[in-house]
Amino acid sequence: MAVEYKKLWVMLIQKDITKPQFREMVGLSPATLTKLNKNEYVSMEVLTKICQTFNCNIGDIVDVVREDD
Repeated sequence: MAVEYKKLWVMLIQKDITKPQFREMVGLSPATLTKLNKNEYVSMEVLTKICQTFNCNIGDIVDVVREDD
């Protein structure tokens, strides 16, 4: 299984928030933003901080997808 953060990026576009603004709003490190950009795993703490900032649920920002063999 893999993760995708497409929903997060769509939400930022809809709210007219740039990635640097997003990083600052949530208090993310540049390395964590890079992980999100590459659809890599991040900690539950990071996902929770994002959800608290945008008053949403984890399912609103991330999808778990099946990797094809």
